[in-house]
Amino acid sequence: MARQEGLGPAQEQRQHQEHRTTTVEQGRFCLARCSCGWRGPARRARSLARSDAEGHARDA
Repeated sequence: MARQEGLGPAQEQRQHQEHRTTTVEQGRFCLARCSCGWRGPARRARSLARSDAEGHARDA
């Protein structure tokens, strides 16, 4: 497996993990998070945050 430049061992390991997404509410906003460390933008609509999470999981 080729190692990508600029990634440390911990980041490389996270990159190959299964992506488990969830949504988190912060005040009036909802955002998507992933087990790999990715974080989506804050959204007022939960449905948009869920769409962000689905898109990340699909693209990863």
